[in-house]
Amino acid sequence: METRRGIAVAPGVAIGSAFVLGAENFRIPQRFVKVDVVETELARFRAAITAVCEEIEQNEKLATERLGKQYAAIFSAHRMMIQDPKLTQEIEDLIRNKCYSPEFAASRVLRQYAKTIQNLGDNYLSERAVDLHDLEKRLLKQLLGERHEELANLTQPVVVLANNLTPSETASIDTKFVLGFATEVGGRTSHTAILAGALEIPAVVGLGNFLSGVTGGEMVVIDGTLGAVIIDPDEETLSRYRDTAAKFRTTSVERESLTQVRPETRDGVHIRLAGNIEFPEEIEHCTHRGAEGIGLYRTEFLYLGRDRPPSEEDHYQAYARVMAAFPDRPVVIRTLDLGADKVPEMMQSIFQGTANPALGLRSLRISLQNLGLFKTQLRAILRAAALGDVWVMFPLVSSLLELRQARMILGDVMDDLDEHGVPFRRDLKVGMMVEVPSAALMADEFAREVDFFSVGTNDLIQYTLAVDRADPAVANLYSSADPSILRLIRRVVEAGQRYNIPVNVCGQMSSDPIYTPLLVGMGLRQLSVTPQVIPEIKQVIRSLTIPQAQDIAKHAEGFDVARDVEAYLRGELKKLCPDIVV
Repeated sequence: METRRGIAVAPGVAIGSAFVLGAENFRIPQRFVKVDVVETELARFRAAITAVCEEIEQNEKLATERLGKQYAAIFSAHRMMIQDPKLTQEIEDLIRNKCYSPEFAASRVLRQYAKTIQNLGDNYLSERAVDLHDLEKRLLKQLLGERHEELANLTQPVVVLANNLTPSETASIDTKFVLGFATEVGGRTSHTAILAGALEIPAVVGLGNFLSGVTGGEMVVIDGTLGAVIIDPDEETLSRYRDTAAKFRTTSVERESLTQVRPETRDGVHIRLAGNIEFPEEIEHCTHRGAEGIGLYRTEFLYLGRDRPPSEEDHYQAYARVMAAFPDRPVVIRTLDLGADKVPEMMQSIFQGTANPALGLRSLRISLQNLGLFKTQLRAILRAAALGDVWVMFPLVSSLLELRQARMILGDVMDDLDEHGVPFRRDLKVGMMVEVPSAALMADEFAREVDFFSVGTNDLIQYTLAVDRADPAVANLYSSADPSILRLIRRVVEAGQRYNIPVNVCGQMSSDPIYTPLLVGMGLRQLSVTPQVIPEIKQVIRSLTIPQAQDIAKHAEGFDVARDVEAYLRGELKKLCPDIVV
């Protein structure tokens, strides 16, 4: 049994067979075979070894003819490895004595050898581990045939382990077959983490290098609450986690009773809770849990997995679908926020040569430089606004000039629709994300020109603290509780109050219940959160009074170190809602 620690990004427990994405071209369908077929399985394994040797010999011959004997020696070494009696005996022993399937036994032994070599500390020897991984793939190909299995085509429930998941890979996940996932890289606010919350499956990211030591089909536990991944758990651990999973399901069911309850403090102050969504399909999660509209509708999904930009009609249909679910509630549509960790293949050329995507061409900057894309989206948003209460929001605004340019283009699009007699709504609310320090520091000036603010804490933390939010090497420095972040949020809230415009928080900070009392105490009266945590956040709100929240905020803002702020807030939440704090 091996336990790895990472960053918890979606709560719950997933228990199942490992599917190692990327490192594993074939999914091992079963771990064990019946006792009465062991001899048959041994014969199948030996036949696969023979086939691999023949394949290597052919490659060796080809390399000799085209490149020379010195290069053919690589394949000769491969053949010697796969014919090593000690190695084949170990695999056969697992098949014979433990009734492991040949696929599982071969993968397990070869990966153990590879891991041992990598841990020797010798660079030359470490490179030989690659040879063993190559042999593993050759052998699995012979045992399983050409049956490659992509993430979108899974047919049995698994837990997915990967170096990382691209947005398009994550979007293709079918939650009937993917019980949870864990990745080597990523942070709390990486795009993958956001999608995990949207899919409502347990997830852990930022685990560091661990895939080379995992065999496909091996039993794995993902603890998305504590941020742990247990590989090949013993029976005691497995039993404990099965109990934990059952308790988590029970608690979730109990919180379902809060879904249609008004989010109101004990002294009667309403805190509006809206949902953050990535895909139109998530609307059901929001309505089921009693979301009061959509506080952040991310639109990047429209650009993923395509070879050309979405049409105006593509945009319109996606927005209309959400408006149908919330005809009388605000739906905040954020314009295109591509860049950094969200670059679709069709737009790769735009980002080529960008030394630092986080500080380069992204978000509103892309829209202002690609007016065709921008106007297409704005036309669809304005048309959808005729169906209900649509608000439009510009991302990553860093200067008044950018905001004014965006508003001017919006006005041009309105005039064009008007001229052509296309129904739209001219009086929709226009707001901006506050997610860079310059926007927070200039909040008073911006407040004179927008109808609302939405604080995007994910990027605000990244840009304020100069910490790459997806880099596990500096993940410990990334904190919503940093005093500088609290001061910037306070500044934005006070500017909103002075100019009588609503202020929302829509980053991951608002979805973490330990920050709910703080944000309410700072004066926020609306939060936009991941749909799955709406009942939890409601529970916290309904346990508070406004004076309590104000005292908590005042005390928290008195600390000068993030660690102390977080410890204090965790302690306060434990007093209010003991069952929420892990």
